[in-house]
Amino acid sequence: MTSPRTLQALARLAELTPRHIVAELDRYIVGQSDAKKSVAIAMRNRWRRQRTPDAIREEISPNNIILVGPTGVGKTEIARRLAKLAGAPFIKVEASKFTEVGYVGRDVESMVRDLVESAMNMVRSEREAEVEDLAHDRVDERLLDLLLPVPSESKAAPAPEPTSGDTPIFLVSSSGSVSQEVDVEKERYKRTRDKLRQLLVDGQLEQREVEIEVSQSAPVFDMMIPQGAPEGMENFSDMLQDMLPKRTKKRTVKVSEARRILLQQELDKLIDNEDVTADALERVESMGIIFLDEIDKIAGQRGQTLGGPDVSREGVQRDLLPIVEGSNVQTKYGLVKTDHVLFIAAGAFHVAKPSDLIPELQGRFPIRVELKPLTEADFVRIMTEPENALTKQYAALVEADGAKLTFTTDGIAEIARIAAQVNDRMENIGARRLHTVMTTLLEEFLYELPDRGNGEIAVDRKLVSERLKAIVEDEDLRRYIL
Repeated sequence: MTSPRTLQALARLAELTPRHIVAELDRYIVGQSDAKKSVAIAMRNRWRRQRTPDAIREEISPNNIILVGPTGVGKTEIARRLAKLAGAPFIKVEASKFTEVGYVGRDVESMVRDLVESAMNMVRSEREAEVEDLAHDRVDERLLDLLLPVPSESKAAPAPEPTSGDTPIFLVSSSGSVSQEVDVEKERYKRTRDKLRQLLVDGQLEQREVEIEVSQSAPVFDMMIPQGAPEGMENFSDMLQDMLPKRTKKRTVKVSEARRILLQQELDKLIDNEDVTADALERVESMGIIFLDEIDKIAGQRGQTLGGPDVSREGVQRDLLPIVEGSNVQTKYGLVKTDHVLFIAAGAFHVAKPSDLIPELQGRFPIRVELKPLTEADFVRIMTEPENALTKQYAALVEADGAKLTFTTDGIAEIARIAAQVNDRMENIGARRLHTVMTTLLEEFLYELPDRGNGEIAVDRKLVSERLKAIVEDEDLRRYIL
């Protein structure tokens, strides 16, 4: 049974229709409509599955995707933007970092553990947002107690005789006798505390120093974990820290620093960690997404007896099979079922081909989308249309020094032409070529900018040609600079 909080998270996906997801990706990524549509449909299917009858829900498996295309065309950028849109546990991992079980390195199950950690952080952030106001109120009260300690009854001065305008307070002793006095000390303390509260709210006490108690974990030596230990042994140190008694020590810090420490302590008191863990594990199993980048690096030529790293590559593929198909993975928070985790793989496949993956793994990724190489016209759009366009980034950097950087239409067209030309003559690295061209073009300007003072730098076709013509025409310079 899906918990109410997970249903709320799924309800947020209802607004993300495939058309809406594609429109959001279009704000940052040029072209590649086929890949955007496939990813958008896969995302929408996560929400659709939760609205199916219980009898069929468990039978609906996610359609995993392989994005195939040269480097620099937007595969990884799609993953980055999808993570912000998803509102679901999301992790991006490099397939090349994994090794076969038995080799020194990370085994493939660590990606599921990383996904659980991502979900834990997400759920905890949501819980903190829910109780943040209450936590801040408690922190203010604790700070006031530190700035103005509560007076002890035994040390209170004897109160004067009440006058006609005072309201008497009757105190009954243990022997039954009744005394009458005006609580002047408490009234004075309350007025002083109210004044301090206002100063604290106005931020006038941030530099005042207070003494607070902080917890100090017992040291756990790394030598207890052997070098090259199996994946998951790093959790052993966490277990030891939980078992060892926690000590506290007093620190004198400023109010601003004390507020941060006390806020974390109050949040820890208000948030139920068991509830966070249960919710995080449920979200991983029903909404989790793993983006497996550089999957072509673990593909090797099949049918040949190869030694060296190819043994480990094929072993990584075999280890991936049960996780992609669905299995139970042990994490420090409990078992996680990967049956309904969505896997999106991506690779350039310059040397290997998708068919070089072992057949069993190919069958686990039924949807294949080919991303198209970028053209000169795409480069022009990349430098003008996205909200994070390279021209806008450099303009913001130059503006930090008080100057202004502008690009003319013919200047952008010339940069795009040179980038496309260099990609044709050398290795095609896609949009990343724009970074190398722009860095070389603006290098002198950025170096001299602090000494030039305010002014405007206009980048037009003539300036681009003058700066880059010699490098583009020289084979050796082009190979090492661009």
